[in-house]
Amino acid sequence: MTGAPVLNQNHLFLPSKTSLGCLETSSRSKEQESLSLLKRCRNMEELKQVHAHILKLGHFCDSFCAGNLVATSALSAWGSMDHACSIFQQINEPGTFVCNTMIKGHVKAMNWDKALLLYCEMLETGVEPDNFTYPVLLKACAWLLAIEEGMQIHGHILKLGLENDVFVQNSLISMYGKCGELELSCTVFEQMDQKSVASWSAIIAAHANLGMWCECLMLFGDMRREGWRAEESTLVSVLSACTHLGALDLGRCSHGSLLRNISALNVIVQTSLIDMYAKCGCLEKGLCLFQKMNKKNQLSYTVMISGLAVHGHGRKALELFSAMLQEGLAPDAVAHLGVLSACNHAGLVDEGLRCFNRMKGEHKIQPTVQHYGCLVDLMGRAGMLKEALQLITSMPVRPNDVIWRSLLSSCRVHKNLEIGEIAAHMLFQLNSQNPSDYVVLSNMYAQAQRWYDMARTRTEMASKGLTQTPGISLVEVKRRVYKFVSQSHHQCNDIYKMVHQMEWQLRFEGYLADTSQVLLDVDEEEKRERLKYHSQKLAIAFALIHTSQGSPIRIVRNLRMCSDCHTYTKFVSMIYEREITVRDRNRFHHFKDGNCSCRDYW
Repeated sequence: MTGAPVLNQNHLFLPSKTSLGCLETSSRSKEQESLSLLKRCRNMEELKQVHAHILKLGHFCDSFCAGNLVATSALSAWGSMDHACSIFQQINEPGTFVCNTMIKGHVKAMNWDKALLLYCEMLETGVEPDNFTYPVLLKACAWLLAIEEGMQIHGHILKLGLENDVFVQNSLISMYGKCGELELSCTVFEQMDQKSVASWSAIIAAHANLGMWCECLMLFGDMRREGWRAEESTLVSVLSACTHLGALDLGRCSHGSLLRNISALNVIVQTSLIDMYAKCGCLEKGLCLFQKMNKKNQLSYTVMISGLAVHGHGRKALELFSAMLQEGLAPDAVAHLGVLSACNHAGLVDEGLRCFNRMKGEHKIQPTVQHYGCLVDLMGRAGMLKEALQLITSMPVRPNDVIWRSLLSSCRVHKNLEIGEIAAHMLFQLNSQNPSDYVVLSNMYAQAQRWYDMARTRTEMASKGLTQTPGISLVEVKRRVYKFVSQSHHQCNDIYKMVHQMEWQLRFEGYLADTSQVLLDVDEEEKRERLKYHSQKLAIAFALIHTSQGSPIRIVRNLRMCSDCHTYTKFVSMIYEREITVRDRNRFHHFKDGNCSCRDYW
């Protein structure tokens, strides 16, 4: 009987003989009966029956009863905001509780504008907000990125003296963080007398929102030192930081914390873990977690496909995409972008073209500039520069700087200065402020020994105040991330000694520095010295000094790896018997026994 709908439980509307006298004399009992029925509703049909029962008993005028009716309609998973609004409009003088419930219902239904409008109506009609009003209201401001409205609401909070309420403070931190006002987030956080786990989670998420990954990990360390145990949302932000920094060891620790503190990980957390492992170079673990997922969604498949793509496993990515289709999950634009990227990194030109055509024809997805960019890069890497240029000129969308930059990069690899000049010219017409565009073109002129054109390009770059981005490599050692900058003179002597020792050992095995990578009009000795102190080599030297024999080395770079560093790392992996993983911007290289997983195609 407990599972039967309210509709079929007619006896619930009829008092028993033993309680008849009480129900007739006690309005309170009837009210409790109505509230009990409300709690047992499982769908809108039952709710409407109870609503009619409340009207019949004359309890609708009771604010508590009407408020619970609104709350059930607005906040239940099966509820209806339209029905809640119709009930709300019939209440003569709605109080704070009912207004708060409606605001919460609008936010739950993603009607954020309506939530703010209702708050304005509260103020106009003299209904005083309380500490339960503002957390939900600030959430609406965060979704709308309504920083001005959020700051006005902050002013109201101060006037009402609610600035020390921890829930309100946490919501302010989160709102300012999502609106990109990190300084204001930090100010609220620092002024808190008593912080909670949610306070730490909000300030860490605020830094994550702006991509301040190192600061995320520093704050997480502070949080743990103060004795706080991280909750699920905090660890998701930490996982994002580990993903972007390549901090696998710390990511593993976060995974362990999740397993210890949470009985069942939801799909979002599981997907975040897969993404972290894949982008930290541990693809096998990511695949293992993916295969163990009881319920996979579109995002799970997309993340795994992208993970396979960056590791150069194009064929496996295509197989997984087929499995996704067989499960009946419709791929979106992001999933197709992952598949195109997989074909790109593996050099699967025909497969990439088929996927692109299938996306338009079979799945009716209009390609974006990102899809065209991936296709241009795929063709350019394969040396199909004329075809790539033809594709760009026939695109229905206007090519952006990323597309022209991709073509320019391919021209550099294949030494096609003619098309390279066209790509560079289009970039400069777009008023490109990216110094790498000028550097690539000047390097191509240097390779062709057109020194005047090289000097002219460099002069133009300098006149615009653009400076070349230095090569940076991050390496994780003993759960700390260390940064190395190319040609930096601030590294310790031990690292330079190790670099010198490595070079001698590599020379005995046949390594010769590829001085063609130094496109300056200097002698060979100067070129070799410049190559010696590339950031990747400094990071490898540091890792060899501070890690045990045989342990893997993981490096994350900000720029594309030069061919000399690629050859150098292959020799190091063989001589020192180390597995070295390098994340080269958008893809991984796994070095082992003198070989690389990319097979020299990157």
